[in-house]
Amino acid sequence: MKTLTRFLAVPIVLVVWELVTRAIGDTDFPPPTTIVTRMYELWFSGPVSRVFLTDDAIANILPSLGRMFGGWILAAVIGIAVGMLLGRSRAATDYVDPLIEFGRALPPPLLIPVFLVVTAGLSSEAVSGVLITQLSTIVFGVIWPVLLNSIDGVRAVDRTYTETARVFNLTKAQYVRVVLLPAASPKIFAGLRLSLSLALIMMVISELLGGSDGVGYQLLQAQRSFDGAGVWAAIALLGILGYVVNSLFVLAERRVLVWHRQATRNP
Repeated sequence: MKTLTRFLAVPIVLVVWELVTRAIGDTDFPPPTTIVTRMYELWFSGPVSRVFLTDDAIANILPSLGRMFGGWILAAVIGIAVGMLLGRSRAATDYVDPLIEFGRALPPPLLIPVFLVVTAGLSSEAVSGVLITQLSTIVFGVIWPVLLNSIDGVRAVDRTYTETARVFNLTKAQYVRVVLLPAASPKIFAGLRLSLSLALIMMVISELLGGSDGVGYQLLQAQRSFDGAGVWAAIALLGILGYVVNSLFVLAERRVLVWHRQATRNP
């Protein structure tokens, strides 16, 4: 019954939305059918050979996904590596903790002008300065959950595992690969999941404030041209992308951490 109610909630909301907006007739708040039609026109009315993707979809959706995943992967690699190093040394963590707290308190959008200046000399024919700025904004905005969860995950490793590794004379590399990383992975994955949601948000912000393509850029252009349906189409697309990406990550997390769930059920 709960499952049926959950699945019925969305159609009911959409029907009410459709009826109310058609009765009001406000172009800035279009009905769902108008939004879906606009999404189809903008991105999904292309040829079968391109999986129905239009030129706009290829020129904007794919670059946005590339920036989002590129920034997220960079943040994940840096956050996990630094987090595992700091997690093994409480003294080092205490030393850099003020810097971490200061950094995570800074709003990433406000640092975009700083990133523009810092990355100005890093641009080349292959990589533009705008792209480097966008990636820097995404990395800075999403690295903190990964970093903090990695530190907590390493600190929470059972001492029994550490003593066992010492008995078997594991090298530092073996200890990290066989003991530390698997034991800390539940918390690391929690940080990765949160940072993935933040990556979508930071991707949109970076495209709104700088760039010439992407879903965020299209949203801004639709707003400037008073295309209410186009604005809502971009918002709906971002919501769908967020839902799909999160669902795929949850499936991957369940497969990777299947051992953890089994150990929790059978202590």
